[in-house]
Amino acid sequence: MANFSKSNVPQFSVEVYQNEFLPEGGREVNGIITVTSTGGGTTGGVPLAGSPATGRATGAAVVVMVDCSGSMDYPPTKMRNARDATAAAVDTLRDGTSFAVVAGTHVAKEVYPGNGRLAVADARTRAQAKEALRRLSAGGGTAIGTWLRLADRLLGAADVDIRHGILLTDGRNEHESPEDLRAALDACAGRFTCDARGVGTDWEVKEVTAIASALLGTADIVADPAGLAADFTHMMENAMGKEVADVALRLWTPVGVKIKYVKQVAPTVADLTDRRTEAGPRAGDYPTGSWGDESRDYHVCVRVPEAGIGQEMLAARVSLILPDPAGGAPQTLSQGLVRAVWTDDMAASTSINPQVAHYTGQAELAQVIQQGLDARKSGDFDGATAKLGRAVQLASASGNEDTAKLLSKVVDVVDAATGTVRLKAKVAEADEMTLETRSTKTVRVKK
Repeated sequence: MANFSKSNVPQFSVEVYQNEFLPEGGREVNGIITVTSTGGGTTGGVPLAGSPATGRATGAAVVVMVDCSGSMDYPPTKMRNARDATAAAVDTLRDGTSFAVVAGTHVAKEVYPGNGRLAVADARTRAQAKEALRRLSAGGGTAIGTWLRLADRLLGAADVDIRHGILLTDGRNEHESPEDLRAALDACAGRFTCDARGVGTDWEVKEVTAIASALLGTADIVADPAGLAADFTHMMENAMGKEVADVALRLWTPVGVKIKYVKQVAPTVADLTDRRTEAGPRAGDYPTGSWGDESRDYHVCVRVPEAGIGQEMLAARVSLILPDPAGGAPQTLSQGLVRAVWTDDMAASTSINPQVAHYTGQAELAQVIQQGLDARKSGDFDGATAKLGRAVQLASASGNEDTAKLLSKVVDVVDAATGTVRLKAKVAEADEMTLETRSTKTVRVKK
């Protein structure tokens, strides 16, 4: 484990958990990489301006995108809750943070401050923004790509480290093609991070989770609009806690080593394999987004060339990289090594590292929930019962109590240990959507 730090970024550490021993002919090497960032000078999620740990207040800009389509009027409390939630988020902004509010329909409109600008948060601008929010009303369609592109233009004009969006929708993206939304996400990826929320039950889970996934943010459901203000406050506190942006996980591999996959596995499962950008000979960067005081786990799986008993090799070198905004050499924040050692000791080569076993199970849990819910929707009740039964078994074995609770609203659990379940005849739509939206949330290995 190694750390490198400069005064203006939190300290990062990398720990590698693996069983490096392979049997003769063994070629697959797995490692769980725990990345921890500390010393970002945060209290309750909100950094202290110019905190001694960082030597400066990190510049941040946030754009809140509020769905104002016609469906936000059904029931009328939904629009009111959305206005109140956005006001609560504005109140949570740290002084000096740049911000804007956008109303989203089939077009995107600036609500505050307007004229393609961002406001700087202080008592006066917060009051003005909340006054502008009172004029928000529902009417029109939904074209989320236009909201994201406007947010990108506004955030792109800000000279700050942290650029973040918060997006609220209550409906399906019906007024642009899926290709238009995908093109907007491709254009915005790497330029800002974004948390996405679906309110009520008339939106499409896969749309909202795809937005958060592409923009390295969180996705969640707020089934009851009354919960929006608390959720928006929490999201904004989290955004204000970020201290460093655009951190990449760089993987260098020796000749002959192939990368099978790179996944974030905690706090949620996210496959980063296809998001690699080349970074020099035999090295590639995988985006991790913005960091505050937090810890995340990544699963790296590589295939190594065959070697004889007693040989050992470096299978991969993992580094955390911070790009230089001026275009110079990037800063290496921390490093860890994944090794391979060939042995004829059966006990050594067949034992599975507990971290690797745990997160392999958590990744499978996310997958079987998705497959089970898809099977249930398509009328394949046997397939759904088998997959969701396996999910109950995995959630129970790993101690993932939150997911176990969500599963119990969709199936009747006969025996959790064996995964014996019966599909419930009637399932509330909100319960099914909550399970689908939160299926990728994992629990960490109990130390």
